[in-house]
Amino acid sequence: MPTEDDAPSARPSLWVVRHGETEWSADGRHTSTTDVPLTARGREEARAIGPRLARHPFAEVWSSPRIRALETGRLAGFADRLEIVDDLREWDYGTDEGRTTAEIQAERPGWSIWRDGPMGGETIEQVGERADRVVARASAAAGDVLCFAHGHLLRIVAARWLALPPDDGRLFALASARMSVLGWERETAVIDRWNESRRG
Repeated sequence: MPTEDDAPSARPSLWVVRHGETEWSADGRHTSTTDVPLTARGREEARAIGPRLARHPFAEVWSSPRIRALETGRLAGFADRLEIVDDLREWDYGTDEGRTTAEIQAERPGWSIWRDGPMGGETIEQVGERADRVVARASAAAGDVLCFAHGHLLRIVAARWLALPPDDGRLFALASARMSVLGWERETAVIDRWNESRRG
């Protein structure tokens, strides 16, 4: 039964879910354009979060075009409602695709994706522009929006929701198949919940 916390707010909130585990995410490998499917554990995570999301009415349900996000949304129970939104795709890591932070730092000591960006991929400003479009579209929706996407992209969306610079996304850790809610306190954009498991 829906609780008071699950009731839609006067202004649309943006509910975000990072995709379930993949082999690459479990290994800490940067994954953007490579279409890596969910592991068995990732599929279990996606199914497990479904009942939590089913308690809330959503005006729209969006997904990144990548299979790991789409599969998470389908297994969570939204197969018939998913709209692909290209701006929800993960940060393009260029030639750092498939590499771990440790591997990159062995060549570029002290490297941080938040400060230095990937080699040959998108800049953080470009990802921030995509995040801004997601925030603007969600803010104009007729009700709360649910989206399935990726770790770095969703952390930047959270920063931009709060009108923070894109690199402040580094402050918001986000595990696989975790749910977060970007909402409102009166006229102020806030993080209502962050990185909640299915038990949240």
